[in-house]
Amino acid sequence: MGPRLVHPSNRVADEILDPSYRTPASSAAWAGVSTAFASLGRVVMCLDASFRILHASDMVDALAEAGAAARVAGRPVEEVLGAELFGTAGALRGALLAGERREGWRASLRIGGAAARLVSVTVAPFARDPNGVCDPRVAYLVVLRAAEDEGVDASAVTTFSGLVARSEAMLLIFRLVQTIEHSEATVLLAGESGTGKERVAHAIHVNSPRRGGPFVAVNCGALPGELLESELFGHVRGAFTGAVRDRVGRFELAAGGTLFLDEVADLPLHLQVKLLRVLQEHSFERVGESESRSTDARIVAATNVDLQRAVQQGRFRDDLYYRLRVVPIRLPALRERREDIEPLATHLLARVAARRGRALRFSPDALRALICYTWPGNVREMENALEYAVAVCKGQTILPEDLPQELSGGRAGEPIADAKRADESQTERDEADRLRAVLDAHRWRREETARALGISRSTLWRRLRELGLSRH
Repeated sequence: MGPRLVHPSNRVADEILDPSYRTPASSAAWAGVSTAFASLGRVVMCLDASFRILHASDMVDALAEAGAAARVAGRPVEEVLGAELFGTAGALRGALLAGERREGWRASLRIGGAAARLVSVTVAPFARDPNGVCDPRVAYLVVLRAAEDEGVDASAVTTFSGLVARSEAMLLIFRLVQTIEHSEATVLLAGESGTGKERVAHAIHVNSPRRGGPFVAVNCGALPGELLESELFGHVRGAFTGAVRDRVGRFELAAGGTLFLDEVADLPLHLQVKLLRVLQEHSFERVGESESRSTDARIVAATNVDLQRAVQQGRFRDDLYYRLRVVPIRLPALRERREDIEPLATHLLARVAARRGRALRFSPDALRALICYTWPGNVREMENALEYAVAVCKGQTILPEDLPQELSGGRAGEPIADAKRADESQTERDEADRLRAVLDAHRWRREETARALGISRSTLWRRLRELGLSRH
């Protein structure tokens, strides 16, 4: 690869790069490299040590839009392929800093006004040219390929709006979020504590018509009822002792955006009534005020308890439950999607280590301990465990002895075979629920449903038969 990293047609990039690096030989070398990768249907990007794009081959225009290759020159790669991979704490950035290569990760390519494109990403440190022909600024190579060109790859890791997964259970959730991207329907997220409900809620927000508005989160279980009412709806001066000035509530702050109600099952019954009115009439009153105010905030709620049981027990209103559960999404526990543990751990380790200015990796035994553990606290527990490991690790490799003590016991006494069977059974039930939600969203039109899920009609038909799903 030669010093001139810009194709003559990329005038914008020509202005960004130092002319002193351009020679006829290097221009020919780069043209040859670009052509070779293009013949394989791949885009090649060159990054400098600061992770800025020195050049992207013209093939990127085919993945995004005309002129894309010129526009990305000089931009940080994280703006094009996402901060979750290439940001300060990104998994692929951490791997490159550690001198490692990564293959088969997936990300959304976003350039200009073009629609996001799912691509497969391979990265590697750039080997220095002993002949001095190549540009000395090139530190890393990024190779992209349209993900749909590769078919189904069980080993591929997909990043989606800050989420990282490999399991089909999570990929189905990603597809469902994309399916409802033009909808403003209320969403109810269910799942154990620590499964990432707020992250999924944020992904729903950024993949919705309200992405330009605020994302406002409130934990309904963190405050007593009287304070929570003020937190949600606001209050006027003198409404209660200590109310010395008017206060704007979260519903007003979320105007034009999304209001995330975490642990919605903890709402007292009198606030459930007020929330139901907001959902039905899009209006509310501040505490101590009789004037009605309108709200257009979209509601995404979350719970870690069985709301159906709470309804049966009289702890949660059934009419509110059905208002919230327009689009139900259940997040599987980490033990139910064991194939996600490795990419998640790698991603979180890069993020945690980066905060301390370090680049670390797992030893095979440490990674095995992570995969075998039950993770009752799910992703939140994993991040805490890695915070501990980074703090006590003395070298550049996380060893089993660097992990919290409870991880060395594997699945905490649970028989692995029994746990695996239970996990598989629960995963199948979850998949059936999510598949039914997509079918309902498309009124059981199989061709549209298959297209939304990114699968063929025959595959959809086979899954319906295997899961015993029918409309009636």
